[in-house]
Amino acid sequence: MNKVEINKLVPDFRLPGTSDLDFSLKNYLGKNVVLYFYPRDSTPGCTNEGIDFTNLYKNFQEKNVEIFGISRDSLNSHEKFKNKYNFSFELLSDSEEAACNLFDVIKMKNMYGKQVQGIERSTFLIDTKGILINEWRGLKVPGHAEEVLNSIPQ
Repeated sequence: MNKVEINKLVPDFRLPGTSDLDFSLKNYLGKNVVLYFYPRDSTPGCTNEGIDFTNLYKNFQEKNVEIFGISRDSLNSHEKFKNKYNFSFELLSDSEEAACNLFDVIKMKNMYGKQVQGIERSTFLIDTKGILINEWRGLKVPGHAEEVLNSIPQ
């Protein structure tokens, strides 16, 4: 499968999600979609990012936006993470890295002096027609959710 590109249609993909969601991108045509990829459930940066998106969730909804967090963690881990912090949106499990590869977010990272493959924190904004209109890669969490909200077309 090809990698996503700005101003191009994002290929449909399916992932299992929290709350028994069977996510398929095509089911969200007519809505803007924010997909944010994060390294790991229950780590400080990933927790803060989820809280930030939750705190602005009503504002995203007013702009016709659905938000989904994606990592390689299991659905069981996602359910615990989502419930612990009362996230307002669903988390998608990409244990086989299908979406991670489509969005090219798997990168070599240093962890405790070792090179490991992991998810580079990244966010993608897909418009109501399924076109990728913005992306943020290698981002820092503080202020990011607000930046994404402010970039949504009217």
